Amino acid sequence: MFNSRSRFTSLWRWWQQKQVFCWVSVGVAGCTILLRSSGILQTWEWAAFDQLFRLRPPESREERILIVAIDEEDIQESGTWPIPDRTIAELIRRLNEAQPRAIGLDIYRDLPVEPGHALLRETMTQIPHFVGIEKLEDKQEQGINPPVILSKEAIGFNNVVIDADGRVRRSLFYVHPEGEPHTSFALRLALLYLQQEGIEPQPSEKNAKHLKLGNSTFSPLQPNDGSYIRTDNRGYQVLVNFRNPDAFEQVTLREVLNGEVSPDRIRDRIIVIGSTAPSLGDFVYIPYSTNPFGSISPLYGVELHANFISYIIGAVLDDRAIVKVWPDAIEWLWIFFWSSLAAAIVLRLRSPLHSSLVLFLAVIFLLGGTYGAFLWGWWIPVIPALLALGGTTSVLTGYLAYREEERKRSTDFLRSAIDNIPDPIFVKDRDRRWLVLNQSFCNLSGYPLEELLHKTDSDIFSPTEAEIFRQQDEWVFRHQTPQENEEKFTDRHGKTYLTATKRSLHKDAAGNIFLIGVIRDITERKKIEEDLRRTTEELSRSNAELKRTHDRLHHLAYTDSLTGLANRKGFYESFHTFLAWAEAKKRLVGLLYLDLDGFKQVNDSIGHQGGDLLLQAVAERIENCLRDSDRVARLGGDEFTVILPGIKQAEDVEIVARKIATTLSSPFNLNGNRVFITVSIGSSVYPHDGNTEEQLISLADKAMYEVKNQNRAGTSTEETQDCDP
Repeated sequence: MFNSRSRFTSLWRWWQQKQVFCWVSVGVAGCTILLRSSGILQTWEWAAFDQLFRLRPPESREERILIVAIDEEDIQESGTWPIPDRTIAELIRRLNEAQPRAIGLDIYRDLPVEPGHALLRETMTQIPHFVGIEKLEDKQEQGINPPVILSKEAIGFNNVVIDADGRVRRSLFYVHPEGEPHTSFALRLALLYLQQEGIEPQPSEKNAKHLKLGNSTFSPLQPNDGSYIRTDNRGYQVLVNFRNPDAFEQVTLREVLNGEVSPDRIRDRIIVIGSTAPSLGDFVYIPYSTNPFGSISPLYGVELHANFISYIIGAVLDDRAIVKVWPDAIEWLWIFFWSSLAAAIVLRLRSPLHSSLVLFLAVIFLLGGTYGAFLWGWWIPVIPALLALGGTTSVLTGYLAYREEERKRSTDFLRSAIDNIPDPIFVKDRDRRWLVLNQSFCNLSGYPLEELLHKTDSDIFSPTEAEIFRQQDEWVFRHQTPQENEEKFTDRHGKTYLTATKRSLHKDAAGNIFLIGVIRDITERKKIEEDLRRTTEELSRSNAELKRTHDRLHHLAYTDSLTGLANRKGFYESFHTFLAWAEAKKRLVGLLYLDLDGFKQVNDSIGHQGGDLLLQAVAERIENCLRDSDRVARLGGDEFTVILPGIKQAEDVEIVARKIATTLSSPFNLNGNRVFITVSIGSSVYPHDGNTEEQLISLADKAMYEVKNQNRAGTSTEETQDCDP
């Protein structure tokens, strides 16, 4: 509770101190987020996204895909469009002979184009890795049916998602019109290729609705991902990492039919057949469509499908980046960060030149960071960040210019107010420069007024004193709370005073903050306090010595000097305490009374020094058998007691007793002498066997002697038996 209140107080003081910083940062960031949420910045962000593609270094050619283009010359040689079925069938047959991994026909064949329709139907059905194309009906266009001869698994749809600015940045993997699933043309071909690599589509572990291929997961586009605002995300759409326009090798239909394309250029590749004839108008625009010179280069539909296929297999097999975006909350924090950074730069660096330079470096860092993140597949909102940075800078620059004018007026007023006060007084600005000083301050420091104005502590005082003054000033500026500090003050002539300086803040009507300090000479008072401190320290040392003596005496009174265990007095005190606790908590307390058997013979055989070593070893073994909460004591001679507080049941006492007896029965190695002993143990349990210390101790002692007598009787019997002839 105390820590929570402390944190709240600190946050509240920070808010009061930085209220301009916070209000401007939050306000500009909030306005930027609202503008972005309204969609106004969407086309700008798309343009920035496209520019990142154009600035990216050229990538290597995609060797796994070959485009078979039907260009204007092919159409002219054919004499008609669509190309007759016989020609298409011959093309597919020739390609299949070279053993590609998959063949995709990006040409609608919903109607027969004689001659050769039967041959085309036969050819398509005989190739298991062939994919035809269809167009699903949507709000803008009518649908086009696939070749009727093909199974559903050999058909992919050709619907393309076009953004509001006419460019394609997304690929559609799946749609479910009327609940029936359909797979895109590009995804069908990519899956055929990946199946031969042993990769099958699976649901993601994090979200079963997300597509996972190998180690790559393609997350579907959400309505507000990236710069997309309330986007129609029907089906399963993903952002595409496009390749360079010239990344795909192309051959023409006539080159294949004339045998000019070697089988090695076809083998083990994905073959995409489609039109590149401008007269057919089968083209779209992608981020690469606009070049630096302003001209626009469209991308043909077959090239678009090649990009989609390459995106999928490149991400799975080459770990090529999948385009990802941040969650909304992270993007909002990103925008607020740049707004806050601009506010911090402007408020910290009052010089327009310095702040402009740092802001320029911040812009370079933002653009460079965005570009670097894009190379790793992250689409970071750069336009909102630039807008937040520039907006905050503009607002705060105007505000500071207004506040500087008001500061000059306040300085004149403060100077007239403090000139006649007898205590030394100074007024500083946020840069800790003296703006106003009265005559008493000049007298104390030994400097004339003109040598002090607009100077700082480091210009006048020693580095040590100047650093102390700076830290005290900074604390008051940071916490916006008055504070009084005792410090050393050395004047111009080297005389050092002990002073108490109270610092507080003053804010004028424009919001300018000044530090006002009032100084008192406390040199004589500190001398008196030092004398009192020394006297107090002497008394404290005496009291500490008395306490240490008392602790040593207490330890000697309650501890056995030989074993380090509690002695008889310590045992009785602990037993009394545990019984009181057990009575209050309704718990059980066990007591063991131990006496070593044959200890006198050990003393006689190996001497008293050996006996002492045996007692120490016995004490250590007993302690190792017990819990941390149990207590062991040596009553004297070879007698020990064990207190077992908080046992669960009375039988636990016997378990511990057997454990101790077993442990002590093992031989002891004492200075080369191998010693065997046994132990007699009696026990009692509170409250089963009694309620008082005397009852429980007496009962345990009596039980111990009964065990000892039994042990003696057993020993005598064994000896008698040993003597029988």
